[in-house]
Amino acid sequence: MDIYAAQSRNLTKYYHNFCALNKVNISIKRGEIYGLVGDNGAGKTTFLKLLSGQIFPGGGELSLFGKHTQADLKNARSRIGVLIEEAGFYPSLTVEQNLEYYRLQKGVPGKQTVAETLEMTGLSEFRKKSCRELSFGMKQRLGLAIALLGVPEFLLLDEPINGLDPSGILEMRNLLLKLNHEKNITILLSSHILSELEQIATVYGFLQKGRLLEEISAESLYKKCADYVEIRVADPQTYTVLLEQKLKHTHYQILPEGKVHILQADLPTEAYSALASDAQIAVLSLSHCHQSLEDYYMNLKNGGTTTC
Repeated sequence: MDIYAAQSRNLTKYYHNFCALNKVNISIKRGEIYGLVGDNGAGKTTFLKLLSGQIFPGGGELSLFGKHTQADLKNARSRIGVLIEEAGFYPSLTVEQNLEYYRLQKGVPGKQTVAETLEMTGLSEFRKKSCRELSFGMKQRLGLAIALLGVPEFLLLDEPINGLDPSGILEMRNLLLKLNHEKNITILLSSHILSELEQIATVYGFLQKGRLLEEISAESLYKKCADYVEIRVADPQTYTVLLEQKLKHTHYQILPEGKVHILQADLPTEAYSALASDAQIAVLSLSHCHQSLEDYYMNLKNGGTTTC
């Protein structure tokens, strides 16, 4: 059995003269929750559509479960559940009727599957409600329910928590974790809410303008950038020269208002203040901080030389 649910090699996609994906290499192992991070237009939805077969690449190679020929990819996609953009429903039909329609269309056996999926996604009490009456958040949940019909091995989710209230976000997070842990479903999801993605993803891929900036495990990311020291000094330029010369520390950022972020800060906090005091550089503030996924992504996107 191939260990990868999906892999791309130099995957490229153009829309006329616009390059949406430029030689992207991504590897998603079975059992992972892979978080795809990037701004609007970075290529996240394009990548998901290529995996699901909604569009086709202009170059490179794509494989699913170790298969890469067109015939094999078509068969492999029967093992995938997809929620990309807003799912399509019949507005006059109820939630339950829409699920039954998609169950038949997908050829999923057992009518009880609909009731089980409604229960799994928290939609049982809304099963008789027509889809035209659903909020956007409820439609997202129904889209996930449709994607889960037949218990797929691999879920592709594009902004699945859009439109959900805080309780709905928590429920969605717990559901995705349950699907991953109990049913070993591999999940690829994109989200603009990086603080939420940070709580469930086991691997990240960072896209910018169609290029993959980095692919890194959550464990490695935490080790690299979990904490940093923020020191505000009167002369940040001189201080950072001393930081490199005296403490052999090259992972830092100079920010406005005299702030310096010292990344991978493995010395006691006092060592960084003493460095300034010994050189008679006034320390205006000093704190030990946690670097979030959003911080890491912004640093990566805006340069890369001074990031972790």
